[in-house]
Amino acid sequence: MAREEITWLSTREAARQLGITTRTLYRLIDSGQVPAYKFGRVIRLKEAEVDAFVEQARIQPGALEHLYADGAPDEDEL
Repeated sequence: MAREEITWLSTREAARQLGITTRTLYRLIDSGQVPAYKFGRVIRLKEAEVDAFVEQARIQPGALEHLYADGAPDEDEL
């Protein structure tokens, strides 16, 4: 049985990949939104799980209508 190769990211690498601070990443880890692993004093994240988090966070079409549905015209409609 072939083993899947795991690409590990440091918290700094994962935060950079997500475009967030490491502090925000720690909050996401602590809340269980992003899985992470502690090896001694080192925290690592699987790149595939970080990618899965990104896909899960994708905004579905129509999900933001409440932010602009006040009836005011868009700038490009003026």
